[in-house]
Amino acid sequence: MTSATRRPETPASTVPTRLIATDLDGTLLHDDKTVSARTIAALAAAEQAGIEVFFVTGRPARWMDVVSDHVHGHGLAICGNGAAVVDLHGGPGAHRFVKVRELAPDIALDVIQLLRATAPGTVCAVERTFGLHLEPGYPLMHMEPPEIVSPAEKLLAKDALDADQPVLKVLAFHPEMDPDDFLTVARTAIGTRANVTRSSPSALLEISGPGVSKASTLELCCAERGIAPEEVAAFGDMPNDVEMLTWAGRSYAMGNAHPAAVAAASGRTAPNNEDGVAIVIERILAERL
Repeated sequence: MTSATRRPETPASTVPTRLIATDLDGTLLHDDKTVSARTIAALAAAEQAGIEVFFVTGRPARWMDVVSDHVHGHGLAICGNGAAVVDLHGGPGAHRFVKVRELAPDIALDVIQLLRATAPGTVCAVERTFGLHLEPGYPLMHMEPPEIVSPAEKLLAKDALDADQPVLKVLAFHPEMDPDDFLTVARTAIGTRANVTRSSPSALLEISGPGVSKASTLELCCAERGIAPEEVAAFGDMPNDVEMLTWAGRSYAMGNAHPAAVAAASGRTAPNNEDGVAIVIERILAERL
């Protein structure tokens, strides 16, 4: 389910929240990438009250150390915009992939070639389960050095190094285009071949397999637990959160959110630097008293 049409919201008083789904960057985390003491306490209180908490992020699993200490219960996170479900128990370096929804290498290459033709100057990176591989000219904007630097044709070849690792997503960067314009152009060019979104302030797109999004993977995880959309409260701030904010029965765009996230959400909370997620969790817990 990836529709951007909001369902009518069920009154919160009639359907208790059973699961909280929250984005990280620009949402749960402060701009300095820390989790505040208030937010840590709110997450722990939610779990203690029997409400599951899912971190739902565009980050890869290896960038989840910032919240690994704050998982409780199941300890699962949805990473790569829905491309993977990861068990964060065990701490750094011990993350276990529970579910992978990969982007087929031939489709990934097809998408990259379409973007090159439609938006000349586009350079790409390939995100596999355990590493990031870049094309020459792709900016070093991420948290780690690349493992391989080579044209996409080689990065995605059948005999490429790490070819045994699934492709989670393609990152596409344009040095000059407006970020929202780049997203529109890419979605038009790619169509249903893959899911295209963005979460960065720069013209950086995130491309996953067809139908793969935060919302569709969250929906799978909730179905496994017998949790309905009306029992989910979701938080986000960027276009890659739109489907999730639309799907959840209660959803909140941050005070710092992109207009697309604001339009998709059923509510609004304070900015990330003012603990907007914690404020709503505290209110949800108060409703249960």
